[in-house]
Amino acid sequence: MLEDTADSLTIASGVQGTSEERMVGQERWEEIRRLQREDHWSISQIARELDLDRKTVRRCLRQSTWQPYRREAPAETLMTAHAQYLRERAPAVQYSARILYQELRRERAYAGSYETVKRFVAPLRELQAQAELTQTRFETAPGQQSQIDWGESQVSFRSARRKVHFFVLTLGFSRRAFYSAAADERLAQLLDAHERAFEHFGGHTHEHLYDRPRTICYPNREGRVVWNPTFKAFADYWGFEPRLCRAYRAQTKGKVESGVKYVKRNFLPGRTFIDIEDLSEQLTEWNATIADQRVHGTTHELPIARFERERTAMLPTRGQPGFALAAHHSRIVASDYLVSFGANRYSVPFHLIGQTVQVHRSGEQLSFFHRGKLVASHALAPGKYQLQIQPEHGPGAIARNARKRYAPPSSAAHSSLLEQVEIRDLSLYEQLTQAVQP
Repeated sequence: MLEDTADSLTIASGVQGTSEERMVGQERWEEIRRLQREDHWSISQIARELDLDRKTVRRCLRQSTWQPYRREAPAETLMTAHAQYLRERAPAVQYSARILYQELRRERAYAGSYETVKRFVAPLRELQAQAELTQTRFETAPGQQSQIDWGESQVSFRSARRKVHFFVLTLGFSRRAFYSAAADERLAQLLDAHERAFEHFGGHTHEHLYDRPRTICYPNREGRVVWNPTFKAFADYWGFEPRLCRAYRAQTKGKVESGVKYVKRNFLPGRTFIDIEDLSEQLTEWNATIADQRVHGTTHELPIARFERERTAMLPTRGQPGFALAAHHSRIVASDYLVSFGANRYSVPFHLIGQTVQVHRSGEQLSFFHRGKLVASHALAPGKYQLQIQPEHGPGAIARNARKRYAPPSSAAHSSLLEQVEIRDLSLYEQLTQAVQP
């Protein structure tokens, strides 16, 4: 038979002698009396059948009515007079037993020890920790909120092993995400990644949730949060409301943090990359074929399918020009000595392969800097997927310059002969070698 759970597992100490007796619920109490009255079972039989102590069975048979267990009032202790105060005050001081002890001594004439306060506070702190672990997941309506965060990881490229920063923007309703690799987490990179995410989704949500990075906000002298003016202008330009996680509660943006972990655990392992451009191309392909197409563990739907119900609720951005930002954008020079900017690629001196350069846009002109020194300039390419290569940036330019610098004066015929030797096909030497073999 089912028992009254609240009573059946209660232990009463010191009742009827020094032995411990399990208190029984009303249904079990009635069963004991029925077995004795109708089936004429002995106390020993009932105790064995119901796995009870014989004293418990005997006590139940003596009672004319069932009586629930009533816990005895706890004995008065040094903490009794302060218990309510401690329960109310503990959350305000983050369950610090040391602070509570000092306050009790100073304000409430507490005469006990610190260890006593510490033992009292310990279960309160544990209860709070359990409550935080069992928070109800915060769900948002379609098009309402995105969560944004950065992650970083050491990645092996062909040239060297380098730290790569991963920008992740996750739509709160559909869990569809945009992933981007970057050289650093500066404001210019952040805003550039936002605009590429807007293009990827064809719009953006009404509000964006962030942690508290100094690229977007900082505390003033009064301790109040102040928005970075450039970031706030960016948010106003695109028409979304920036919001911040509660201080020391980054778990409130757990959806995007799960996305950062997903990149590290599902995309990076087992892959090899030539450079950051190759990584970015693989990341885009993985996002479309794997991340968008998986069954999400929380929604139990494909993010790309659930996105169809979110798309129409987002603010459209198609056709709106990008936010003009005259700032330096960090880029890592690819193995073909090209730098990607605005979906186009531009050459810089080849000896900067694998190095980080800063791209500065001023109107329709791009300037490329390395360690504060201007290393290249290009006109902004129209459209997308264009290449702008200056011959002097390639390794061949150095070879030509060296020949001009060190070549001795010679006649035009000698120069012509030298040029012929330089362009001679190496297969000719293989043919000559075969011809002279016996």
